[in-house]
Amino acid sequence: MKTKQEIHEIIFRLKALYPDAACSLDYKKDYELLFSVRLAAQCTDERVNKISPALFARFPTLQSFAEADVDEVGEYVHSCGFWRAKSRDIVASAKMLLARFNGVVPDNMEDLLSLPGVGRKTANLILGDIYGMEGYVCDTHCIRISGRLGITDGSKDPVKVEQQLRNAIAPEESSDFCHRMVLHGRALCMARGPKCEECPLRELCDFSNT
Repeated sequence: MKTKQEIHEIIFRLKALYPDAACSLDYKKDYELLFSVRLAAQCTDERVNKISPALFARFPTLQSFAEADVDEVGEYVHSCGFWRAKSRDIVASAKMLLARFNGVVPDNMEDLLSLPGVGRKTANLILGDIYGMEGYVCDTHCIRISGRLGITDGSKDPVKVEQQLRNAIAPEESSDFCHRMVLHGRALCMARGPKCEECPLRELCDFSNT
């Protein structure tokens, strides 16, 4: 496992490599990010960004989503896969946001997890991106790369990885760190054929040095 000094150096190099650590999903309203993250499950952000403009134009308000026919929503999100479950969750979440939270996306883990289709990964992303709070978003890239680097013990369990990252990464760095893990996973540290020879983290990486 990495020392605090090594983790500090990793974060420093990631910042230099990816200065813009913004979420890659396009959205204008808080609830749009919530719905886009749901659509991105087992789908690429690129695909979600292609279909979301038409979806949000057809249903321009939270109220319109709450009143929407699930099958019609499904027509817009069909190409994202698992469209029935995703459409159902989006409509149900819109109804719950209006009924329980006055149309506001919650700012705490417990309430976020009460929304249909929302797990800890989604909740952490919302807390980090919308509210500027700590957000340990343990997606496949973050789990893979933090394990390869030696920041975590290589576990594939998102809950365990999240806890290990909470112990290793300062809260104020957490959201941007996880976004940079996604960017690094797409650019250099792919699941298959990682470009270790091009990676500025290679001398700090357990995987590269085995």
